[in-house]
Amino acid sequence: MTTEEERRFDELLLLLRETRGFDFSGYKRSTLIRRVARRLEALGLRDYDAYRDLLELEPGEFTKLFDSLLINVTGFFRDATAWQRLRELVVPALLDLEPAGRPIRVWSAGCASGEEAYTLAMILAEELGADEFRRRVKIYGTDLDEQAVHAARAGVYTGRTLADVPADLRERYFEPMDGGFAFRHDLRGRLVFGRNDLTRDAPISRVDLLVSRNTLMYFNTRTQLDVVSRFHFALSDPGFLFLGKAETLVGQSHAFEPVDLGLRLFRKRGPVTSSTTDRGSRPPALTAVALDCGPVAQIVVDVLGNLALANSRAAALFGLGPRDVGRPFQDLEVSYWPVELQSVIEQACEGRSPVELREVNWYGAGTPAPEVFDVSVVPLLVSGDLAGVSIHFYDVTRYRRLRDELKQANRRLEQAYTELRSLNEALEATNEELQATNEELETTNGELQATNEELETMNEELQSTNDELRHLNDVLTTRTIELDEVNRFVSSVVRSLGDAVVVLDEQLHVVVWGPGAEALWGVRAEEAAGLPLAELDVGLPLDVLCPRLRAALADRSRPPEQGEGLLLDAVNRRGRPTRLDVRLSHLRTEDDAVHGLIMVMKELRPQQP
Repeated sequence: MTTEEERRFDELLLLLRETRGFDFSGYKRSTLIRRVARRLEALGLRDYDAYRDLLELEPGEFTKLFDSLLINVTGFFRDATAWQRLRELVVPALLDLEPAGRPIRVWSAGCASGEEAYTLAMILAEELGADEFRRRVKIYGTDLDEQAVHAARAGVYTGRTLADVPADLRERYFEPMDGGFAFRHDLRGRLVFGRNDLTRDAPISRVDLLVSRNTLMYFNTRTQLDVVSRFHFALSDPGFLFLGKAETLVGQSHAFEPVDLGLRLFRKRGPVTSSTTDRGSRPPALTAVALDCGPVAQIVVDVLGNLALANSRAAALFGLGPRDVGRPFQDLEVSYWPVELQSVIEQACEGRSPVELREVNWYGAGTPAPEVFDVSVVPLLVSGDLAGVSIHFYDVTRYRRLRDELKQANRRLEQAYTELRSLNEALEATNEELQATNEELETTNGELQATNEELETMNEELQSTNDELRHLNDVLTTRTIELDEVNRFVSSVVRSLGDAVVVLDEQLHVVVWGPGAEALWGVRAEEAAGLPLAELDVGLPLDVLCPRLRAALADRSRPPEQGEGLLLDAVNRRGRPTRLDVRLSHLRTEDDAVHGLIMVMKELRPQQP
């Protein structure tokens, strides 16, 4: 496309957004251009400006355009293998969600006319049973196309549409009615259909299973990322995502983990939280036990300066016992050894903020090397008033040792640095080459993905066209049957007249050559049809008859040859003379326009030679 054509196409998309609220900016441009070109070809228009003028004059064309742009190709149990894996891997996980028996929420995004939503309903109803399905399951079906959503709400499908539904399921879940088969009324209430623009509208929340098959592939990469992020928000934890076979989670591998990558089944990543946790039901002593068993040595001094608490780690480290609780903290060895804490406690209390001491050495009994602690003195405030201080001793001994070992290792590494520099430069060059190769592979992969999506889109377009051609073929078949019946009726009428009947068009070409004419002159109907009457080798005085026929065609205001008719001397197929009474009638259309003549010839008597 030229720059000017690109501009005009953008103006067309802007018209759709401003007048009808359809924003196609996030859709793949190549698909949009191809689908609009199809409408231009069907209407015989030359450019986008002419099409915009047509849309303004004929609002009904908007509906046809949206039907073309929103390719609503779907079906029951489409890709049967993928649905079977969904039933094997995902449905059991949904039924086992905690707490037992909680509601199951399912979202069919881009549901078109609803076949996939009803497929999900049949699968879950088979696993749960009808009663449990009605109690627990809620299925939401959404699409951008209002007409498709309306069809989904009706839930009525033809026998051809239900061809891919197994016979036993079709019998259990569909009821015959005028015009097709309707989904079971008692289960239909658990399905809700509505319009939703995946690129703009808020997603349905707390969804356990989200099915969006062959919907993402119509969007460009940026819009795909945005829609998948909305899907991630919509899913509960755990939640499952079921995509089409030509779709991938571009740039979203951190958000989803594959359940079956080949069939595009994914599960939302994230911690699984239990909804049954009751924070108010902890045992009363749980907090005290957790504090006492904690790995960090902790001492609490009350506002009067007395020891209020020492956990097991602190008691073992500093030799504190139950009798020390309540004693003045300044009387205990721990107040000045391994570090003087009284001044630190006063500083924390005055500033009402924690005070940190780093890498304090503690030489315990029988330890060849010191233990190292980070000490944190934290004032304890209750409703803004000082209630005491909490002193934490964080053992960082192994971190000190690791740091010392690291220093030694760094010294050794410095010695090898010169040798490694040249190797590093070589590795950097190799890395740049690999990076370039990787970028080329990513580009190629993106192109292949785009091509795959494009092919899948074209495949659905072909399927849509095939459905249209099949419908036209059915119409033509019906018209052919009707035409055959009309031809048989006309033939019966001509045959029933008994006389020689010939029907001529405005150029006096034979349209109908009746059985009587065949018997009179021996010329078969298939030999005479389409030929000018003047060229037929029959025993009619055509030099007399043809001028009368043309005059009858020219005088269209009244029926020709009223009364006695036209008497002609002719010769029959046996070469014998005969006298004919010729009657002419106009052949008229429904609006009374003359487009031919009906000539009825009755043999009066044979002439004597």
